[in-house]
Amino acid sequence: MSLTPALNSALTSLLVIEKQMSVTSANIANADVSGYTEKTVDIATQVTGGEGTGVSTTGISATVDQNLARDIVAASSAAGYADTYNSYYQVLQEYVGELSSTSSSTNLSSELSTLASDLANLANTPSSTSYQSQVVSDLDTLASTLRDTSSQVQKLRSQADSGIASTVSDINGKLSDIADLNAQIQAAKTAGQSTADLEDQRMTALESLSSDLNVSYFTDSSGNMQVYTGSGQPLVDGTSAHTLTYTSAGSVSSATTYSASGSSGFSAIEVDGTDITTSVQSGKLKALIDLRDTALPAAQSELDNLASSLADTLNAISNEGSADPPPSSLTGTTTVSASDAFSATGTVRIAVADSSGDVASYQDLNLSSYSTVSDLLTALNGVSGVSASIDSSGHLVIAATNSGDGIAINEMTSSVGSGGSGFSSYFGLNDLLTGGSSAATIAVRSDILSSSSLLAIGTLDSSSSLATGSTAVSAGSVASDLYDAMTAERSFSAAGTLGVTTTSFADYAGDIISGISTASSNASTAATNKDTALSTLQTSYSNETGVNTDTETAKLTTLQSQYAAAAKVISTLQTMFQDLLDAVKG
Repeated sequence: MSLTPALNSALTSLLVIEKQMSVTSANIANADVSGYTEKTVDIATQVTGGEGTGVSTTGISATVDQNLARDIVAASSAAGYADTYNSYYQVLQEYVGELSSTSSSTNLSSELSTLASDLANLANTPSSTSYQSQVVSDLDTLASTLRDTSSQVQKLRSQADSGIASTVSDINGKLSDIADLNAQIQAAKTAGQSTADLEDQRMTALESLSSDLNVSYFTDSSGNMQVYTGSGQPLVDGTSAHTLTYTSAGSVSSATTYSASGSSGFSAIEVDGTDITTSVQSGKLKALIDLRDTALPAAQSELDNLASSLADTLNAISNEGSADPPPSSLTGTTTVSASDAFSATGTVRIAVADSSGDVASYQDLNLSSYSTVSDLLTALNGVSGVSASIDSSGHLVIAATNSGDGIAINEMTSSVGSGGSGFSSYFGLNDLLTGGSSAATIAVRSDILSSSSLLAIGTLDSSSSLATGSTAVSAGSVASDLYDAMTAERSFSAAGTLGVTTTSFADYAGDIISGISTASSNASTAATNKDTALSTLQTSYSNETGVNTDTETAKLTTLQSQYAAAAKVISTLQTMFQDLLDAVKG
């Protein structure tokens, strides 16, 4: 080998070693940077006339296991879903409480048990004002808990809906980042610059995106990353980002739902005008959709089922009785108008009681005689001392015309409407609970809440020997019936995650709590498992592609030695050149 090729070989080696040292130093400096992969210098041999004349760098690259990278993207989506789902269920668990044998445990089930216990006391001593007050207080606490729990469920749904809007915004930012990085990578390639660091940033952005939304992707021949939804909707096409659109609901109630038709409730999540709401398969976005539209509505449905069954049962019993003394008026809860058809059979007894609780007047009405509500009003107004009307809310009002008198009703054999309800029950004249069709609205009737003496614990005398001056209301079985209703098993329709079942109110409430507790525990376990799986994959990826500082430090030491050796060669060759020149001159 002549001196010139040797010198060229040494010089190119020196330049390559400098580049390797620079890259190795960068590896060490970025060892703790998330997503950074170990870089290496690509080297090629220079050949001139069939003879090696040195080496050169052809680029900087990173060795990435693409299959492992795809596994991480999938695992990130699974962990994003599990973590989000778990966080909401832990809050829901706190709202409904836990089943516990300790006396300090307070939840719907324990409150129902307390109510049953106090009803047992009232059944033994119906005239006790203390027990009456306690039962009304228990009912108010129970209704308040149902309302509060329902409110919290809807609050979580509202938070999930807002979370969807926020997550969509985050997704759009990450899609834009990937599209921008595609453009930067293309520009770097055109300029002959390394794209390895930009590709690291793009992979980090993709992994972050997949935590929010499950995606599929590939890198095309030009180096652009193409990203799609799990169902194939384009999200990143070269340097263009196809962003998502979503508008959160202004307010959320149990009636707010998502429909693919877009007719009401929540709006659709769209990409380029295509609704992808139901095609999102994993990630944080999917968890929020499932919570808002499935899991939390299921909990609400179970609460509503408990509330409506409780109200229907207790109201039916309450309408069989009367307060003692009877109130001056009774106002129904069923909406009617005078022109409505009225279909009924049997008789109902309407009585007016004086301030002493004695019968001032009464009349048994044959309900089959009336074909409209107007006919019924006429008959009620025909009872001495009674005034009947329909108020501005469309509710039947039966009032005593004389101050100090009260109104009492005995449903007798009455059967009204297709359901065959008793007269008082059909109109809701002596309901104990109002708004019972939903846990969000259930409440103790306001006048009973203000005065527990209005609690129906007696019964209007139904005997044929009843006469003016007789005691109108006597201690009846109403309190006992209420107690029996609270403790007896009854049929509950399927609701939420609970199937058709026959059980007591307290046990049904326990089933609701137990179901949510189990779901919460499962969500926690799933989150732990998914996070562990993701962490394991990330560790494997880091071990394969990350920077080992010990290895890189050793490599740097070796390169420094090689650099010194190459420099020594150049120095020696320079001396040889000088000696040669001196010899020629001599």
